Amino acid sequence: MNYQDHLTANEPERVTLNIDTIKELWTQTYNREGKPDWSHIFPYYHKDIVFQDTIQRIEGLENFIAMCNRLTKRTQQLKMEILAITQNENVIMFDWVMTMMFKKYPNTPMYGATKLVLSEDGLIKEQRDYYDLWGDIFNNIPRFGKMYRRFLIKKFG
Repeated sequence: MNYQDHLTANEPERVTLNIDTIKELWTQTYNREGKPDWSHIFPYYHKDIVFQDTIQRIEGLENFIAMCNRLTKRTQQLKMEILAITQNENVIMFDWVMTMMFKKYPNTPMYGATKLVLSEDGLIKEQRDYYDLWGDIFNNIPRFGKMYRRFLIKKFG
């Protein structure tokens, strides 16, 4: 039995993914006291999931789960607020603010968006997260955040 079959066999029947179920599932993942827990959403991911964000591209469910587990180990707590969400056929997009709490550093809010593409069987086949990792982190460093923004405006704006 492969990992996806094991998850499906041991989980209650999956709900259909749409804007309401995504809000509910993501809220259960992040807005908890303590470490985030993705275990309830893994059954909604296709075995051939392609995940990409500003720092990495992950292919396959086992690699995606390993990435989520690494993030869990690095943070004390994650909170996410979905600001807006929309769906067009098999594509769901949402804007969010995620606050990461680390052991030795101040809380770091990050602003971003996620694009989910659902497969024919309703599983998440592609996930692309868009965010400005360095800008949001640098904003919390006194004086450096302003210097970083001035540099970006001078070079790119």
